[in-house]
Amino acid sequence: MEQVKDYGEYLLDFDYEERNRMKIGLNELIELLVKGEVQFIDIRFKEEYEAWHFPFAKNIPLNELPKRYHELDRNKLVVTACPHYDRAIMGRIFLVTKGFHARYLVHGLLGLADFLRGDNARDVLALLEGKYGQ
Repeated sequence: MEQVKDYGEYLLDFDYEERNRMKIGLNELIELLVKGEVQFIDIRFKEEYEAWHFPFAKNIPLNELPKRYHELDRNKLVVTACPHYDRAIMGRIFLVTKGFHARYLVHGLLGLADFLRGDNARDVLALLEGKYGQ
């Protein structure tokens, strides 16, 4: 992905294709996590992350992202997430303007938590065993 020079340029280039490209759903996220093709970034504040989080998520709070985005691999898709999606969208746009291929989780972390109950939790964690520091 080419580096976008600024937010204004990003907006001028925004179209229906980009509107679809910016989003990722639960099934596609899980598939990419299993393949090891995605960096899942929880951009909530540290205290929120410490209260509850997913073992396959890396916490880079939104307000730290400008100083820590260098920790991310530019060759892998980055998916940003927060409880709903407001901060995730902000983080995603920041990363795109820095030249990353980034998307945001449309269902948010609450939707992911709802999805990962019972059999789904067992099955997904089994597929991710040995990955993401587990």
